[in-house]
Amino acid sequence: MKRRAFITLLGGAAAWPLAARAQQSAVPVVGFLHPGSPEANAKFTAGFRKGLSETGYVEGRNVAIEYRWAHGENGRLPELAADLISRPVSVIATPGSVAAALAAKAATTTIPIVFMIGVDPVQAGLVVSLNRPGGNVTGTNSLNAGLMAKQLGLLHQLLHRDARFAVLVNPNNPQSRSAVTDVQATASAMGQQLEILTATTSRDIRPAFDVAVRKRTDALLIQADPLFANRPVQLATLAARHAMPAIFPLREFAEAGGLMSYGSNLTDLFRLAGTYTGRVLKGEKPADLPIQQATKFEFVINLQTADALGLEIPPTMLAVADEVIE
Repeated sequence: MKRRAFITLLGGAAAWPLAARAQQSAVPVVGFLHPGSPEANAKFTAGFRKGLSETGYVEGRNVAIEYRWAHGENGRLPELAADLISRPVSVIATPGSVAAALAAKAATTTIPIVFMIGVDPVQAGLVVSLNRPGGNVTGTNSLNAGLMAKQLGLLHQLLHRDARFAVLVNPNNPQSRSAVTDVQATASAMGQQLEILTATTSRDIRPAFDVAVRKRTDALLIQADPLFANRPVQLATLAARHAMPAIFPLREFAEAGGLMSYGSNLTDLFRLAGTYTGRVLKGEKPADLPIQQATKFEFVINLQTADALGLEIPPTMLAVADEVIE
């Protein structure tokens, strides 16, 4: 082999790994930041990936996703957000958590952020306007945080009598105060008693139920909060153990044995977060993408649980339910 041909061949061989690395680096990377755990959110992350695929991006093929899970420790979110930025990533998705969205926003003003939360993003300080978010942040509002008054009305309709109600909230959630104020006003207008129970970690949940029992609570509402959303089986089981009718914010609770749920479809909202993430990857600016808002709310009743509690669901409620689990 001639020396020149050998050098050309050698140079080409050396270039192959470089070309491969360049091709790899051309694949966009999505940072996925969440306060929960992968096990509890498998169904929702599948919805997020479905949304991405609807815009042409398939994980492992033409997009990579770097997952960061706080496992219930919100204090870790700023550190995890900083880690994603150091990768670097093309966009950060924070579906399901105000705390995660705020941590990402505090960490970068240039990398696009796509959230999915249950509260007003303007009040939360994430965007300046629903129609023109501005800056590097956009996303979807599930509106679940404002549904407790409706949920209380459904519980009252079920029991059709004066009752002692309680609501379980996470006081570390910045929207808890306004949500509690709204549901207290509704309870007062109904002439019903309402007890406020709190839990800031998973260890607080069982003691909160013990307090509800001591106070002879007749029925319970659960706040739409990531701490509770990640534990449908635990909460449904505790409610059943104490023979306490409860209404939950997500259908997954009713599927896990909870009596009733009323709220938006979280899996579909994760899908919407995925589609917005895909649109940002294609070049659209978050500042120009208006905040999406949930338009459909599901009412799910678990008849097996009602039978176990000795409750008869009124025909009027069965008629308006989106799904009845028998």
